[in-house]
Order: sequence, then C-alpha cells, then structure tokens
Amino acid sequence: MLYDIEVISPAAEKKHIKNLGETPFIHEGAYVYKSKIGSWTEVGRGTWIVESSFDDYSYDAGDVQIIYSEIGKFCSIASHVRINPGNHPMHRVMQHHCTYRRKQFGFSDFDDDDFFNWRRSNKCKLGHDVWVGHGAVIMPGVSISTGAVIGSGAVVTKDIGPYEIAVGVPARTINKRFSDKVIEKLILSEWWNWDRSTLEERFSDFYNVDAFIEKYCQENTHGH
Repeated sequence: MLYDIEVISPAAEKKHIKNLGETPFIHEGAYVYKSKIGSWTEVGRGTWIVESSFDDYSYDAGDVQIIYSEIGKFCSIASHVRINPGNHPMHRVMQHHCTYRRKQFGFSDFDDDDFFNWRRSNKCKLGHDVWVGHGAVIMPGVSISTGAVIGSGAVVTKDIGPYEIAVGVPARTINKRFSDKVIEKLILSEWWNWDRSTLEERFSDFYNVDAFIEKYCQENTHGH
C-alpha cells in the first residue's frame, strides 16, 4: 500500500511554506562571504557564495559554489553547480595549494595574495534569466549571456551567447530558444529591469512570447 505524504519533517514543512521577499532568503548551512545579495532571492542549503554578486529574483537549489562571480537577475541555478571552481597554478613547478595557502601548511606567515588576485581577475559572469542545470561547471573567466540555458553536467569553457542552449563536455551550443529576431526584441525590452509594480501588472503576459513582444518589445520599455 502507498501513502500520500505531503510533509515528512518540520524542516520540509518550513521549506514548503516559505515566502520570498525584499530580504534574501538564506537557508541554514549556507555560507555567504563578502557578497551582494539582491531582493526576492533564495540561497540554498549548503551553498557557498564568496566575493560575488547575486542579483534580484535569482535562486539556487542548494550545494552550489559561486566564487568570484557576477550573477544577474532571475537566474535559476540547479543543485551541485560550480561557478568559477578552484584553479591551480599549472605554470609553477608545484601546483598544489600549499604554494598559495602557505600559512595553512606552515611554509610562510603569509598566503600568496598574487594567486588569489589572479583568480579574482578571472570572474564568471551570468546575464539575466540564465538557467544552469544540475551539476554543471562554469569555468573561470566564462560569460553566459542573458536567456541562455546550460544543460545538466555541462562543463562550460567558452562564452555562451544570448538565449543559446549549450550542453556537453566541453559545452557547445546546440540551438537557440528563439529566432534571432525574437531574441533581439526580448533583449531590447530589458524586462528584467522592470520594477516590482510593473512586474506584477504585466506578469500574465510572460506566458506568451508573441503577445509579450507585441505589447512590450516594439521599443525599450523600462516601467519606471
């Protein structure tokens, strides 16, 4: 016999009824360090966000690492994604992290700031409304443009264009979500910059691309 179970634990119940708002919703067990987190956002359990920005309405599903990166608005990041994963100095005789985390191993009183600054200079950048599938890896320095989709398990080593769908190892573009003409109009609309009241007023129009373009994409409509 099978039983219908709606809630299995108090923790699950809390997750089930949560509501997002102006204040970021950061789950227990997440680690956020020297980062900027937008409104209506959700940072999942076990996620690390370090020296990064995570803009309005974006969320991750937990166990995600975002290091030295800029994440746009309305991004959807599945679990176990790595954005700008750890890098090692392959050009040195030794590439082990004791060469830059020297204090931890007792080799010096100071860590190697040049190495960490090198990592910071290779930021990852995600545009707006980007969807990153489960277990994908976005390598250092890669930019993923607005509206793009990254397939589960992909390893992205090169930039991905607007509204492109990329899959595989290494990731390659296999299609675009819309025609170039539609993509151009959606980008010109800049709907991701609409204020909250405009989003609420026009929310039902997001379900139909043709109707949306007809109403809002003939000119740059900001909703200020």
